Amino acid sequence: MAEQNNQQKKGGQQQDANQLIQVRYDKLHELQANGKNPFEITKYDVTHHSTDIKDNFESLEGQEVTVAGRMMFKRVMGKASFCNVQDLKGRIQAYVARDEIGEESYADFKKYDVGDILGIKGKVFKTQTGEISIHAQEVTLLSKSLQILPEKYHGLTDTDARYRQRYVDLIMNEDVKDTFVKRSKVISSIRRYLDGQGFMEVETPMLVSNAGGASARPFETHFNALNEDLKLRISLELYLKRLIVGGMERVYEIGRVFRNEGLDTRHNPEFTLMELYQAYTDYHGMMDLTENLYRYIAKEVTGSEILTYGEHTMDLSKPFERITMVDAVKKYANIDFNEVPDTAAAKKLAEEHHIEYEERHEKGDILNLFFEEYVEEHLIQPTFVMDHPIEISPLTKMKPEDPNYVERFEFFMNGWEMANAYSELNDPEDQRRRFEAQEKAFAAGDEEANHTDEDFLNALAIGMPPTGGIGFGIDRMVMMMTNSPAIRDVLLFPTMKPLNGVKDEIGVNKTESEAPKAEPEKIDFSKVEIEPLFKDFVDFETFSKSDFRAVKVLACEAVPKSKKLLKFTLDDGTGTERTILSGIHSFYEPEELVGKTCIAIVNLPPRPMMGIDSCGMLISAVHHEEGEEKLHLLMVDDHIPAGAKLY
Repeated sequence: MAEQNNQQKKGGQQQDANQLIQVRYDKLHELQANGKNPFEITKYDVTHHSTDIKDNFESLEGQEVTVAGRMMFKRVMGKASFCNVQDLKGRIQAYVARDEIGEESYADFKKYDVGDILGIKGKVFKTQTGEISIHAQEVTLLSKSLQILPEKYHGLTDTDARYRQRYVDLIMNEDVKDTFVKRSKVISSIRRYLDGQGFMEVETPMLVSNAGGASARPFETHFNALNEDLKLRISLELYLKRLIVGGMERVYEIGRVFRNEGLDTRHNPEFTLMELYQAYTDYHGMMDLTENLYRYIAKEVTGSEILTYGEHTMDLSKPFERITMVDAVKKYANIDFNEVPDTAAAKKLAEEHHIEYEERHEKGDILNLFFEEYVEEHLIQPTFVMDHPIEISPLTKMKPEDPNYVERFEFFMNGWEMANAYSELNDPEDQRRRFEAQEKAFAAGDEEANHTDEDFLNALAIGMPPTGGIGFGIDRMVMMMTNSPAIRDVLLFPTMKPLNGVKDEIGVNKTESEAPKAEPEKIDFSKVEIEPLFKDFVDFETFSKSDFRAVKVLACEAVPKSKKLLKFTLDDGTGTERTILSGIHSFYEPEELVGKTCIAIVNLPPRPMMGIDSCGMLISAVHHEEGEEKLHLLMVDDHIPAGAKLY
């Protein structure tokens, strides 16, 4: 009965909304019939923004100004009314009186809706309550809003809706607009600083035949005119180095790159990267540049060299720490890799410390795994981690005194990698050997390995001077400067999964109410296999007799260093939250499962895994039809309560 009431309430709210929207359309049609179509207006002369008036009230009091923006509030009081207009910089109140603007205009004004875009011309004054306002002489409807804005006191709070409808998010949430104003300041500050240092901004191709310069899987596309397969770039590096060869001694590019990887709080498949290259310097020169650049940007954007992010405070005014990767692992893991003789010994150490590695990994790879496991989380203050193993640095110059390591650093803050820099490799023969090693790694299963770029090798053969290079993740930099918890908070239009996976014929995502309701798929359980991750731990007899129960997904996150595992926090109806693992990351991203109601086995024998008591699993059915495998996470109606059993 309660569910029926909720459905009726929801349906009633939708009906009310539809009626309100229809009223707005009727108002528009009435205006058009009376020759007052707002959409015929092509321009409006604005003299001031809201904050300009407030900041300069003493000089503007009594003066005529013109503002324009979206009406966010209206209060009609007989012959006079108040409204608030929101523009780029803030809001300002307008006093609208019938005797001032005329009876016809005032009658029109009373019919305007919150969300309409108005132009207001009038004189600046201060009300009896002390609020700086505009005494309107003219009110012009510049655009009619035909949709309803979210409720004014709560704004747009649903995270998914905020990202999908950023235009509404910007209207309703002032701090969101401030974040993107600061993002623009970050990028302009970078340009100002580098231009002042003699760097030249350039642009290089996004569509490439060989996506190199980073360890990442590219997106692939096809160029019809040339009948050629191309890739979207994953890095800016190789083309910028070609320009160094060509004699452009200091170059940089700020641009989008694309990596075919998962989504999480710090990763989006397309993101903004800034890379710069400077001839006749090395990675020490890049460290000095990074320190100065970060201090400059922080001061320009936030007004301080002290940054607060979450619970941490980072001091950019002090010299940044510089430490080698070997010394960092020794400091935080108490293991000295200088004393580790070879790959076999390194793998043994990894096994002793429960660090997962791949068969192809060598000593340097395992050093990096120890660094990720034991060190990164401690690097809160600005830190340069120097001298990386050669195995993970295919484009970097070797250290002359120790060819097992390269002149490379990663810049860390808040436990995050913020930048990556090299003394660039300029030996074409050495570079060819590195490419060959990368080809072998690709053949061994490393999908993120680089491929040989013959034209780049030819450029190196022409001759490249000693060069320092660095890449900055602009989105993470903006996150740090704006105290934003997720990368989607600093991307105006982040990558989102289509609603319900349904699109109409012109490619626009349909809303849930518009999407056709698919019949639930019938599963032939005679073809079901146990998820491979659990095959050695659960026999079919256990599986078939298990306690299948509806669970609510309270939280979901990727397991570090695993491309397969997701960690779930579940409400199984017992009142105690349950944590389980499931190897379905290749099919689902964590954020799309949060809030779902799924089916789980909740009485499996405990299986310790990475410190988690995995005593359950989400059910996935693998169908074998026409030679294809398809995984289905069994999701059920959200109205089924957590703990409901299936028989």
